[in-house]
Order: sequence, then C-alpha cells, then structure tokens
Amino acid sequence: MKLKNALAIVAISAATALLSVWGFGRYQEYRYAGMQEPGKLPVNYAGFFNNNTGAADNSFNFTQACAAATPAVVHIKTRTKAKQVSNNLPKRSDPLSDFFGDNMFGDLFGGSMGPRIIPEQRASGSGVIISEDGYIVTNNHVVDGADEINITLPNRKTYKATVVGTDPSSDLAVIKIDAKGLPYLVYGNSDEAKLGQWVLAIGYPLNLDVTVTAGIISAKARNIDINARQSNTPIESFIQTDAAVNPGNSGGALINTRGELIGINSAIASPTGSYAGYSYAIPVNIVKKVVNDIIKYGTVQRAFLGISYPKDGLSDEEKKQAGIKDVTNGIYVLDVPAGGAAAEAGIKKGDIITNINGVAVTTGPEMVEQIARYKPGDKITLGYIRNGEQKTVNVTLKNKAGNTDVVKVANVMDRLGADLANVDKKTADANNLNGGVVVKKIQPGGAIQKSRIQEGFVITAVNGIEVKTLDDLKAALSSASNSGTVRFDGIYPGYGDSYSYPVRIDGGGE
Repeated sequence: MKLKNALAIVAISAATALLSVWGFGRYQEYRYAGMQEPGKLPVNYAGFFNNNTGAADNSFNFTQACAAATPAVVHIKTRTKAKQVSNNLPKRSDPLSDFFGDNMFGDLFGGSMGPRIIPEQRASGSGVIISEDGYIVTNNHVVDGADEINITLPNRKTYKATVVGTDPSSDLAVIKIDAKGLPYLVYGNSDEAKLGQWVLAIGYPLNLDVTVTAGIISAKARNIDINARQSNTPIESFIQTDAAVNPGNSGGALINTRGELIGINSAIASPTGSYAGYSYAIPVNIVKKVVNDIIKYGTVQRAFLGISYPKDGLSDEEKKQAGIKDVTNGIYVLDVPAGGAAAEAGIKKGDIITNINGVAVTTGPEMVEQIARYKPGDKITLGYIRNGEQKTVNVTLKNKAGNTDVVKVANVMDRLGADLANVDKKTADANNLNGGVVVKKIQPGGAIQKSRIQEGFVITAVNGIEVKTLDDLKAALSSASNSGTVRFDGIYPGYGDSYSYPVRIDGGGE
C-alpha cells in the first residue's frame, strides 16, 4: 500500500513538473511574442558577424549585408473590395450653382449624380519581418482600408496576414502571419546614423521582385508634412537618403552595411510620383517603440510634452510679430497649455528647450523624435534656457487626455474621427426628423474623413437601424463593429434629399 502511495506521489509530482514546464513555455511564448531577444541572431545572419569580410566596418562590399537582410523583407499585396457610394453632394449656395442649376456637372460629364461603384482596388508595398514568429512592420498607408492582405516571402511562400494594429501618426502598422522560424531583421540604432554613411534600401518597387539600392544618409530629422494627411498629431523626423525608392518600396527596410535595420522607408520627394533623388525613412528607434506598444497594448502609448512651438521656416517678420527671439540652439516655447506636462513642471512661454535627457535638440522634429520614444508616465529631464541661464527640470509626460493612464484601443466611436452631437430640436423639426446625430467637425485620419461625408451631415440610420441620439449611434455601431463597412444614411439640413455613405469602421485606432 505504501509503495502504491509512493508511486502515486511520484506520478503526480512528475505530471506537475511537466505541466509547469509547459505552462512556463507558453508564458514565455506570449511574453516574447514579436520581440527580439538581445544577443540572439536569426539564421539569416549566420557567418556575417565576426568574420573577415569587412562588412561590419562600413566597407564598400554590400554583399553580406544584402544576403542577411533580403530574406526578411516581404512583398505585401492588398485588395480592397468594390464599393457602392453615393455621389450626391448638397447643392452649393453660390452664384455658379444658382446660374447653371443643380445638374450642370452631371450633365457635362455624363451620368447622374446618383450612386456609383468604386471598382476593386489592388496595391503593392513592402514589409519587414521583425520576429521569428511572424510579426511584420510596414507603413500604415500600405495596409490602410485593405480587405485582404497577402504576403509573399523572397522564397515564394505566401501567407494571409492580419492587422495587429496601426499608428497613422507615425505611418506605421504591425501585421502578422501564421508562421514560425522565420528570418528577421535585427534592430540597429538610428541615433548612430551619420551624414554621409552608406545605407541600403530593400523592397519591392514597381511590382518588381526584391530589389536593393544603395545611397548615403543626406539628412536627419526631416519634417515633410506628409503624415498630417492621416493624423492630427503627426510624428515626423525622417532619415533622408539618396537611395532610389519608388512606389512599392513603402514599408521596406533601410539598413546599414552591418545588415541592421535603421529605418522603414516611407516616402519620396518627387514632382512626378517616382524617384527624383530623395527618399525618407522612419528611424528604427521610433519604429521599435511603436511596434512594441502595438503588440503589447494594441495601440501606441503616445506621450506629449504639452507645448506649442514655431514650425521651421518662419520669416523674420513673423518671428518679430510673435515675439520670438533669435534662437539657434533650441526650440522656442510659444505657449504652455494649462494642465499639460510642461506646465506642471514650470516651463513658461519664452523658454528655449535645448535637450531631453541630455540629448541635444535644435529643431521641432528632433524634439518630436525624442518624445516619441517615451510613454505617458515616463519621467524625462528637460534642459532649457530662461533669461540666458541654463536650467534643468524633471517632467512627467502625459497622454493626449492630459493624464498618465494607459491608452486603450480606440473604441468604435473614436475610430469615426469626428466631433458629433445630437441634432438640435429646431433643425430636427425643420427637416421632419425624429432626431439624429450631426457631424460637426471631421478630424484627419478617421473613418468619416475617408468617406465622402461632409461636415453638417445628420446621421439618421446605420445599416437601416434608426439613429436618434449619440447613444443610438454607439449601439448601432457596436453591433456592426465586426462587419468592416457600414452604411450611414442621413440628410444635409435644408437640401431635402437623403444620402447614403459606406463607412469603414474596423481596424485599430491611433
């Protein structure tokens, strides 16, 4: 009997140990999903470092860097389904429409101003594998609005991808394929990138197979005002290179001659839409922060300093009118809104910010790049000049809402990207409405901005469900949040006709 009990105890102990090992393995798998382990290199870097090729010392031999990096850069092909949209726009109250009548443009260009079909759209871009378990970073604009995302590896294997999360502010997105043991690119350090340094751009331009081009870093901390088209809080501090980049390169890799990822190619400066000499990449130190936040939280934990400052390019007269002193070694503080991180730390209008945690900042983009690496609640040391005297202060960064809480994934109402309100009784009575929700102001990057809805539109139904109040709208959208695209019906007060618009509401928030 004692022997049986002993055997039972041994069996239970063994099973418990096995379960513990299995459970810990699963926990580690979850904990490190999409993450790179320091010191660990994927197989595609085998034989690259610590050899005699000279590739690690920025030599002119790029072959080893290309051999290590190209297996981890993928071709992304997207498909957006055909959609029926309303082309009815409210009649303009201006002399042209009064003189020519409502149908002037419809008659001239053929067809009525009624519903029309937007045909199926297909597009191509690039992406970078950043972990062996299938996480891929690319540009937000590559996958934004896509109904289907297909990934092709350089070895011709294909996968369906799902969107993990997006960040329109930095134009980054994380997608995932169901695969293991993949080659991936090792993160470098974009702070170490120097002007004149050789870099390589890898991607799939113009629907070609994987392509490598070489150039040098020609500038850092560039702001080209491109992300403002999809976000009202854009982050721009691009690495500028003269490596040839064309449509299709978006989301691809910018690497150094050590084969390390130092940026994600995002844009070009061109009067034609094709390469004309300069390309722009998002620094990898921003990429790492955004990617880790998206994987861990589902959305980016964006920190704000809470100041306003002049953009580059102000004339001397504009500086004089704004009372801005001649500043050459920092960022002039124009305003410090109450309740923000800077205000609570004692920063005042007229201060000149010179460094963040000891890193010198002389332009707005440099400051934005540094702040973008932190999350709400993080403490930084801010160096500034006041009345000619250098000072430092500790600042606790905040989120957009003015606190240090973890930012949640945007809910369905947030993703609409608009200031909404219940329609007032006078407007409702004048237009024979039982109620409705008026679109007061449209914000860039949201679902409504991407539709054809204009400010002033009154939403009266969602997918045929009547909407009288904001609560009705929220309930209708919540029940439809898994359907991707919903139909908004409503009116423009004073125009009589009703209008119908498809609005895509799925996807991650900012």
